[in-house]
Amino acid sequence: MGSPKSKSMSEARSIKTRQVFPQDTNHHHTMFGGMLMANIDEISAITAMKHSNAQVVTASTDSVDFLKPIKTGDIVSYEAMVSYAGKSSMEVCVQIIIEDVFEDERHLAALSFLTFVALDQEGKPKEVPQVYPETKTEKWFHETAPTRVKRRKERRDESKETIAFLSEFQHIE
Repeated sequence: MGSPKSKSMSEARSIKTRQVFPQDTNHHHTMFGGMLMANIDEISAITAMKHSNAQVVTASTDSVDFLKPIKTGDIVSYEAMVSYAGKSSMEVCVQIIIEDVFEDERHLAALSFLTFVALDQEGKPKEVPQVYPETKTEKWFHETAPTRVKRRKERRDESKETIAFLSEFQHIE
C-alpha cells in the first residue's frame, strides 16, 4: 500500500473554547495547570486523530509554556494544528488564547507542543499523511519543526539513559 496523501495543516485544525469557572482555578484565582494540560491533551489528540484518520496515543508532552495568567471568568480557546508529521508520529501545536470579548482582543496565554503516534487496528504504529502549511503562521511552525524534532530526540535519548541508570542502581524496571 502506498503512503497516505498529504494534508494541509488546516484540515485537522481543531478549536475548543470554554469559560474558566471558580472550580477550574487555584487560590490565586488562576487556572489550574493540570486543568489546562488536560484540555491541551484532549484537543491535540482530536487534531492528531483527524489528521491521521486513526486512533492515536500521546507519545510525549514536549512543552507547555505558561505566558500569561488565565483567570476566573476568562474565555479561553485552545487552537490545535498538526505542525509536522513523521512516519507515524505527529507534532501538534496548541495555542491557548484568552479572548477578551469586551475589548475584542486576543492574548496568547500559553503554547504547547505534543507528539502523538497513530495506531492501526492491531495497536501498531501506522503511517500518517505528511502535512503542508498554507498561511504565514503555519509556514513558521512547519519550518521550525525540525529543530524541535531534533531536541525531542535528544531529550528522549537522555531519558533512556536516566531509565537505564535507575534500572541498574535502584532496581526499577
